[in-house]
Amino acid sequence: MQQLRTDLELADREAIATYLQSEFPFLEDSGELSPHVGGRKAGLARLQDFQLEKYGKQRNFLDGEVSQLSPYVSRGCLELEELRQWALKQSRSKSVETFVSELAWRAFFHLVYDEEGDRILQDLEKPKVPMNQHQRSLPDDIANGTTGIPSMDTLIKMLKESGYLHNHARMYLASYIVHFRKVCWRAGADWMYSLLIDGDLASNHLSWQWVASTFSTKPYIFNRENLQRYGGSVLPGDPKKDDPFNYSYEELAERLFEGAYTPEPSGRSSGQYQ
Repeated sequence: MQQLRTDLELADREAIATYLQSEFPFLEDSGELSPHVGGRKAGLARLQDFQLEKYGKQRNFLDGEVSQLSPYVSRGCLELEELRQWALKQSRSKSVETFVSELAWRAFFHLVYDEEGDRILQDLEKPKVPMNQHQRSLPDDIANGTTGIPSMDTLIKMLKESGYLHNHARMYLASYIVHFRKVCWRAGADWMYSLLIDGDLASNHLSWQWVASTFSTKPYIFNRENLQRYGGSVLPGDPKKDDPFNYSYEELAERLFEGAYTPEPSGRSSGQYQ
């Protein structure tokens, strides 16, 4: 295999993108560079811009303050311990505690991967809701972002164009695919992983299992109220007619799981990507 060029002619991002597209013409070209500039220098600059004290209260909102450091962590530009030490030097506030906790979840997922290996690519636990009838391939309308549900199609478009999604948006998409569309979590996890600029096998696939309930005590679902509260300023409104999310959690549990699961109104928003 021919070694890729690293000479000075490829010093800017535009030149690198053009060169890589010529070498790998089968890759989908969106025509735009990623908003996430690579390298440790860029990662440290993003870290300094991160408004940590806003994180605790805003992290679940799609337009809220999150670190967006995952592309640099997943590619080895920044280390988890480095981020933990940085956060602890800022203050001892609840927001710092929340951020450090999310770093710990990411580290935990890697420990699970180290222990289980490729077993994370299959159910680690028995699902807590019926999933034996789920289809094993991702429907084309989901892959193409043409589901007809504006909120979900917007998230898919964002994922495909930028390679990045807010963690809560990832949870929405995963829940929609697994529980509302009855698709096996592995098909959705593989698809999302292939598009992510911060793709991390352990965090991605174990988070999908957390949503699916094969690595958690319950499935993660959302309703219209939750979607509007946390994503309302970012996502377009969905048509009222045949809105699959416009139900109480109790009603959704009955519709989606035929009474096999009794939901609690709230749940932890795992933030391994933020």
